[in-house]
Amino acid sequence: MDSSASVDALSNGFKNHLSLYQSHNNNNVVSNPRVKPKQPFFIGVAGGTASGKTTVCNMIISQLRDQRVVLVNQDSFYHSLNAEKLKRVHEYNFDHPEAFDTEHMLSCMEQIKRGQAVTIPNYDFKTHQSIEPACKVNPSDIIILEGILVLHDPRVRDLMNMKIFVDTDSDVRLSRRIQRDTVERGRNIENVLDQYARFVKPSFEEFILPSKKYADIIIPRGGDNDVAIDLIVQHIHTKLGQHELCKIYPNVVVIFSTFQIRGMHTLIRDAKTTKHDFVFYADRLIRLVVEHGLGHLPFKEKQVITPTGSVYSGVVFYKRLCGVSVIRSGESMENALRACVKGIKIGKILIHGEGNNGRELIYEKLPKDISSRHVLFLDPVLASGNSAINAISLLLSKGVPESNIIFLNLIAAPDGIHALCKKFPKLKLVTSEIDESLNEDLRVIPGMGEFGDRYFGTDNEDGTISNSTTPK
Repeated sequence: MDSSASVDALSNGFKNHLSLYQSHNNNNVVSNPRVKPKQPFFIGVAGGTASGKTTVCNMIISQLRDQRVVLVNQDSFYHSLNAEKLKRVHEYNFDHPEAFDTEHMLSCMEQIKRGQAVTIPNYDFKTHQSIEPACKVNPSDIIILEGILVLHDPRVRDLMNMKIFVDTDSDVRLSRRIQRDTVERGRNIENVLDQYARFVKPSFEEFILPSKKYADIIIPRGGDNDVAIDLIVQHIHTKLGQHELCKIYPNVVVIFSTFQIRGMHTLIRDAKTTKHDFVFYADRLIRLVVEHGLGHLPFKEKQVITPTGSVYSGVVFYKRLCGVSVIRSGESMENALRACVKGIKIGKILIHGEGNNGRELIYEKLPKDISSRHVLFLDPVLASGNSAINAISLLLSKGVPESNIIFLNLIAAPDGIHALCKKFPKLKLVTSEIDESLNEDLRVIPGMGEFGDRYFGTDNEDGTISNSTTPK
């Protein structure tokens, strides 16, 4: 890669997984012991003193507008100095690994990576003490740990999905440090220069610079390197939008999550949401999934003349389409499909949801020429995959090529994805979220309840709305 792009080996050593800059928010976190929290994407940003680490972090955060991000500074974990050390503070090496409470930092990072809230110390650089109040940090999509020695300890490195080293000229770093320590930390220039010569420079060469070899990405010039920041953010977006199963099955597509999408999921998953609101937000999500699914259809390029007499190079929609909905929950997706594809034909399939693992075909009515069309298969919930496999097998028996089927779905369980994609590797599955698992009753967890009952307002015999997801 060109050195001016300032990124060394973007693809080297990156681990999987998954903007709001979190300070003290997200207090309404509800724990569910049955659900394993999603693993956040952990980024470590190291580099010499005043190399521009914080600037790089803030630039990354500013571009991650649709993600929850928490920035933790290694400086928060400095050991508080006792009275004896305070008397000789100018002889204390703040750039040595032993200056930090690494065990406490490691414990906090492990907890937040497990999805637990943690309390981060509040270190005062003028008194060299941890002071109150401490900072409470809640679980987030992305954790950024920034500090001079965050790549030094192998246990901390092992937590990271991405390791960054900010590489800046030593003269630039020294000038920045003089300005920072005199203005922000109340020190005089003589003390800053003395400390730099006695401790900062030797520690950089002994501890910080050697940790550079562990970095996945090296950024020369720090925050001045816009190209490097853009490439890093693009990679983070890719990793956050790529579920583990998307790596195993390239035919699985999860639409990119934003706060809007997450907010809609929060509402339709809430057992207290009214039918009116459930339908409203489910329709919004369904429309997004349908639009995204249509983007995977073939197209032809076409040029048109605009009213200004200019030439516009565009594409023509593929017209030989049809929808097939699974009665009854799949019918909730028909209006969105009709709104996106004018005059589309829609067939129906009814699969018995009980007995024989949900594999009994009860009814089907499909377009006679379905074998010559691309099929948009509609079912909002994929649980075990049994019903979906039966329905898709029917489509194949009607002559529909497997590669011509796009399964449009709101939530999918990993079990169903495994079953479906192993059976039909050429089929395309488009969903808005992949849930955690199935419970012992083959219900999607955390799920959203019985979708058909909640959408159409049908009751159980006792007059209540069902809260279990029918295995499909």
